[in-house]
Amino acid sequence: MAFEKVCTLDDLWEGEMASFEVNGHEVLVLSIEGGDIIAYQGICPHQDILLIEGQFDGKALICRAHQWVFDAKTGRGINPDDSRLVPYPVRIEGEDVFIDTEGITPEFSHI
Repeated sequence: MAFEKVCTLDDLWEGEMASFEVNGHEVLVLSIEGGDIIAYQGICPHQDILLIEGQFDGKALICRAHQWVFDAKTGRGINPDDSRLVPYPVRIEGEDVFIDTEGITPEFSHI
């Protein structure tokens, strides 16, 4: 597999998020504080809730169902701190945002 275009930089402003299905993966793309683009698994590792339905302030991502909180820059769990979101490689070419899903498996929690 290879990188696939999901959107343009104009589609995703700082502090915004968007969800895309890429090669059968639900991928959440974030424009974090400072403007960097990061992609993570789009399903909460707790109970299969779409993270796009949660809240994002440019720094933290909060799942709507049980208020699990993740650091948007690293994907690490803040609450609970033993969880994490699996990242996907992102490539920016000009104004286009590309995601690669090859070899990536989302994680799900033991909780």
